[in-house]
Amino acid sequence: MVTPLKNRASDEQEPGAPLRHRLTWDTADNPIAGARVAVRALLARAGHHPDHRTSQDAQLVVSELVTNAVRHAPGPGGLSLEVSPDAGLLRIAVSDGSHRPPVLPTYDPGRVGGHGLHLVTRLCGRLITREQETGKLVVAHLRLRDPTAH
Repeated sequence: MVTPLKNRASDEQEPGAPLRHRLTWDTADNPIAGARVAVRALLARAGHHPDHRTSQDAQLVVSELVTNAVRHAPGPGGLSLEVSPDAGLLRIAVSDGSHRPPVLPTYDPGRVGGHGLHLVTRLCGRLITREQETGKLVVAHLRLRDPTAH
């Protein structure tokens, strides 16, 4: 079951606090579309228009990381999104039940598939994997463009 998407912080959060969303899924769910909706909505709240490249890049990164979690670590998982108070950084954290770290395959432009992690590493300034007791956590930091710039 996919947990309903909502801002876990109250609408009366203190000024300067980061914006956050959390999504969890269990074994029977396909959370990929919901994850894209979540990041698009969160960034819109932070002033990043859904049609601008910043939001589209974020949707791509979230989609790729959640897809990898669903494909390579079936079972429960989670997505945590956090936009910095200045709306300049998006922290994306995806947890899953596998202890195996993501593997960046050798780049092969002729191969069908297997390019998602390459895209993520190109778009994100930082990508780390942390082992957890119940699996792993993949964390990506995506620098966001000024929401007033087009």
